Amino acid sequence: MEEKVLSALQKWNTPTVYNGWEAVTKHSRLSCFNKAPVTQFTPEKGPMAGYAVTVVIEPGEKSHTKNLNAWDEYRKYVTSIKGPKIVVVQDLDSPNIAGAFWGEVNTNIHLSLGCVGTITDGGLRDIDEIRSTPFNAVGKALCVGHAYSYPVRWGCDVEVFGTTVHPGQLVHCDQHGFLAIPPEDQDKLLEAVEYLDFLERSTVIAAALGSRGKESEQVLNEVSRADREYRCQYSERFVSKTSDTL
Repeated sequence: MEEKVLSALQKWNTPTVYNGWEAVTKHSRLSCFNKAPVTQFTPEKGPMAGYAVTVVIEPGEKSHTKNLNAWDEYRKYVTSIKGPKIVVVQDLDSPNIAGAFWGEVNTNIHLSLGCVGTITDGGLRDIDEIRSTPFNAVGKALCVGHAYSYPVRWGCDVEVFGTTVHPGQLVHCDQHGFLAIPPEDQDKLLEAVEYLDFLERSTVIAAALGSRGKESEQVLNEVSRADREYRCQYSERFVSKTSDTL
């Protein structure tokens, strides 16, 4: 995906990107996004978009520290993924949190390697120090220690918050959650996002705003007419091209 397209996607929130995605995808509308709630610990950063760097950790298991080369090998992998990069971390201790992969040190190291943020179903610490950087942190909870937080596997499929993310996959994320976008859905995604936002605002939202203070029957008529217009234009543009309907 072109850098300017990726930058444009980052200006939209993730629900709006989802609206565009469901219009162009042949995948189920129930797929590709988190099934459990997430917390954006850096909400001031807004949405983020980038390519997935994937890693599995298990801070509650001391034996992983025996792999003395784990960090060096993992960091070499991180550099192999094109940027901007979002580090997607699966914690095998989940639903418990034994230790944090993210703190002040690891955040700054990953920033130096071209990473813009993380999605982790594990813990984070040093949150004030993380917030002082450009790093965007979305995760499960805060914790105190790092325990035995070593990379266990990397460059593999990971499952976080009930959704599988593939290495190198385009991901969009904000305070609502994340969307892992299949490669075949990327080309027309931005166009669909922009068009549907315009269509919503020029039909149903405009009707709702314009009918305030009017009689109930008139409000119902105007909103229903706008809704039919929205559905008609949506169907003409998208429904025949996907396996789903509005």
